[in-house]
Amino acid sequence: MLLKELHLLNYKNIADAHLHFADGLNCLVGFNGQGKTNILDAIYMLSFTKSAFSVQDRDCIRHGETMAMVQGIYDKDDEELRISCALKQGSKKLFRRGDKNYPRLSDHIGLIPLVLISPQDIGLVLDGSEVRRKFMDGTIAQYDPTYLPALNNYTQLLQQRNALLKQLSDAPDAAAEQPSRMEILSIYEEQMQPLAIQIYQFRQSFIDQFLPYFLDTYAILSDHHEEVQLTYQSQLTERSLPDAWIQTRQRDLILGWTSVGIHKDDLLLSMGNYPMKQVASQGQVKTCLLALRLAQAMFLSRQTQHPPLLLLDDIFDRLDSRRVQQLVQLVTQDHISLPTADETLQHPFSQIFLTDTDRHHLADLLHNIRLFHVKEGQVLES
Repeated sequence: MLLKELHLLNYKNIADAHLHFADGLNCLVGFNGQGKTNILDAIYMLSFTKSAFSVQDRDCIRHGETMAMVQGIYDKDDEELRISCALKQGSKKLFRRGDKNYPRLSDHIGLIPLVLISPQDIGLVLDGSEVRRKFMDGTIAQYDPTYLPALNNYTQLLQQRNALLKQLSDAPDAAAEQPSRMEILSIYEEQMQPLAIQIYQFRQSFIDQFLPYFLDTYAILSDHHEEVQLTYQSQLTERSLPDAWIQTRQRDLILGWTSVGIHKDDLLLSMGNYPMKQVASQGQVKTCLLALRLAQAMFLSRQTQHPPLLLLDDIFDRLDSRRVQQLVQLVTQDHISLPTADETLQHPFSQIFLTDTDRHHLADLLHNIRLFHVKEGQVLES
């Protein structure tokens, strides 16, 4: 999978740009705030139907304009693939493959595997469990089309259960006076249980397969100077959901929301038997998030048989020279040996896009690159 051309119109601060990319390394250089990350974000949108950085689609439209457009032309298995996204103030987003609109945006996920590494990834180590669940969900959804519908159905039922719990919490006597509401609560739980089990099994299987990739990648980036561990934590490991919901029913009625379920799952990152966010240095934390994302890319390459696009946004900050050299060697070599995973990956990254503020820095680190200069939303190829 290769992105050959990218056309942007009124996307964030990019008024109009038509870019032709190299098959290997593509580097966007310029000062901060000029639009480099916005170009990566547009590429991300073409894979995931949404921005990686903006909550609302309207925030992706250039200030003062009413619409924006992103179009990518890909080479997939020697066939041209056109993907486009149109955004308009006050209208529904249109996402198109060729000349056909997607009836459901979720149908597109997985067609163009992609991994983005950005400064925001620091949350994978330091933030709450929701960020790490999204990491699991975003990976699994790219190689198994049945996962996202199951997750969406569970989430919808969870919202309905929470809404009912909130009603009962606001009116404590309602549960006793209206047993029908408690019956509805039980119906929600019956519908949620098989979905929760399915999601739990997906996540457990993913971590079992992903862990060797992560351990090997961290070992390479740290030059084998540190050891880390990754553990999947779920309430379903120790008890069934029906039992858990019975045990927590009164608490949930008081709280007004569901306190137990796969929506509470987490990944525990540790170093030396201690949580990483408590003992790791800034360099170690960044090495960990790089290892997570690069392992994600290599894992997807193995699962989908299509090496993903790799987007690296401002990744050299807070890494010492040794780790930078290890990172550059890892992402640019033709094959990667992973002893723990017992595998050698050939061309694990189909195409690489990275941003940096220093052209000379990139020239010293990388060779055979295509350079693009970004200044105030204007893009010029070097």
